[in-house]
Amino acid sequence: MKHTLLLIFIFCISVYTSTAQTYEEFISKSYDYLEQEDYLSAEESLRAAMRLEPANPHNYALLTNLGTIQRRQEKKEDAILSYTAALSRQTSNVMILENRASLYAEMGETEKAINDYTTLLLTDPIHEEALYARGLLFLQSRNFLWAEQDFDRLLEINEKSVRARVGHAVLEKMRGNYEESERIYNYLISERPRDWSLYEGRADLYFMMNKNGRAIADLNRVFAETTPTAALYVLRAKVKLAQYEREAAIKDLKQAEEMGYDQEIIDELMRLAK
Repeated sequence: MKHTLLLIFIFCISVYTSTAQTYEEFISKSYDYLEQEDYLSAEESLRAAMRLEPANPHNYALLTNLGTIQRRQEKKEDAILSYTAALSRQTSNVMILENRASLYAEMGETEKAINDYTTLLLTDPIHEEALYARGLLFLQSRNFLWAEQDFDRLLEINEKSVRARVGHAVLEKMRGNYEESERIYNYLISERPRDWSLYEGRADLYFMMNKNGRAIADLNRVFAETTPTAALYVLRAKVKLAQYEREAAIKDLKQAEEMGYDQEIIDELMRLAK
């Protein structure tokens, strides 16, 4: 899910005062620093602009940008505070709600993320990204009925929606309806043969179905075509364990561990591999 910077365009008919120029200059500098990936300086430029004109109506956008800059620095709690401050000035702003919702989801704050997506959808009922994201969060909460409603709604809005069908594939997998899930994945892959995330999803399904040879075939394709994530290494390790290839599984688990994967899961799988 993307987190977006709000752009500010301030048009003045009259001659700019030195204060207005300075406010704009701070904003301009923040974008320059962003391009240089100097996030600390970008942060300070935005704070300086808001200190200069604390009542400026455009400050909600600066707070949003500040939150996104903090997020890029992994200052997640600070980013939540910035997005919340921005929402206090623009309570129904779809972009800010989406930013905060996706960050809450990233932080594991599922209920808060769902609440933000629900608020967003009250303003924009056909927001496809929000429907998909909320549907996935409902899946995490094992609220299958509400997840299904969101994915169905997505298909009503856009009958060609790939995300809606991916949502249904994951839903059926979690319900234990493996053959239906496989049917959906096979259809999607036939339509989008270079969407490697679909192969990863199907590989996970094949693992659950004890079709480990097929799972490895899909995983090999994903490893060959993409930069593997820690989760991908863990999935391959699970399949290797099921095939009694313990040394290969341990190697993948060590790689996932180096990439920062959940240590408890790594430890549990390591015990199984020994």
